[in-house]
Amino acid sequence: MTEHTEALPPVAFVGLGNMGGPMSARLVRAGYAVTGFDPVPEARAALAAAGGRSAETAAEAVRKADVVVLMLPSSTVVEAVLGDPDVVVALEAGSTVVDMSSSDPMSTRRLATSLAARGVTLVDAPVSGGVKGAVNGRLTIMVGGAEDDVERLSPLFAGLGTARRAGEVGAGHALKAINNLLSATHLLATAEGVLAGERFGLDPAVMVELINSSSGRSGSTDNKFPNFVLPGTYDSGFGLRLMVKDMRIAVDLARELGVASPLADSAVALWERALAALPDTADHTEIARWAFAAAADREPVTG
Repeated sequence: MTEHTEALPPVAFVGLGNMGGPMSARLVRAGYAVTGFDPVPEARAALAAAGGRSAETAAEAVRKADVVVLMLPSSTVVEAVLGDPDVVVALEAGSTVVDMSSSDPMSTRRLATSLAARGVTLVDAPVSGGVKGAVNGRLTIMVGGAEDDVERLSPLFAGLGTARRAGEVGAGHALKAINNLLSATHLLATAEGVLAGERFGLDPAVMVELINSSSGRSGSTDNKFPNFVLPGTYDSGFGLRLMVKDMRIAVDLARELGVASPLADSAVALWERALAALPDTADHTEIARWAFAAAADREPVTG
């Protein structure tokens, strides 16, 4: 357990799913008094088993918390939670909301302004590293907010991974969306490349191993292919629907800022085709299986 020279602030944690569950448990182990809410009873029970306190509503979790951590599916859900009349009453002036979801940076800026009018600070701090990183406390945390606010939250972030300030409020969410756009694009490109190599007669595992010591290396070849695609498990814990959501945030941001992104637009279109073809519960690594199946329908060019 990390030692601290002063009392740790009480924490509310809203969203105890694949990422929020292990993250909240890590904060408990770091010495924080964590009260959590999730609509799934089993998720609340898991936090209680880890030493936290389970709340029946988001408002109950937020009441008397100095720091409110959100790990939710989208900005729409974040806005709904923070706009709930009971949460509005429970969220005390002087408290800090830390949105660790993958949210829309423009929405984040608007929320920051509205919360500031009520004396509440908003810091955005989305993460990268997946479920394994959440469990092991090795997340990369991209933080947007005033320097003093980010510094004040540094002990909390230290229990979850490595945090770095990206800029003012909204910067973390902008960077996370761009990161996931890049991640999704090279995952699909890797699937296409591996399939072409396999058709030529190359061993996919050998391909990935050699690429990982070459200039084509990426998070897809280093992590997703060896751990989830080549074994055929497709169980990284991050949904395909959520990845498409993040990709759309990135291209919409580029469009709003007047930046042309033809490659990104094409990648989003392909991922949207996969989204339409696969079950709602599909893991994002299943884009590779979809790409393999789609390519199998195409006859090789000969003559």
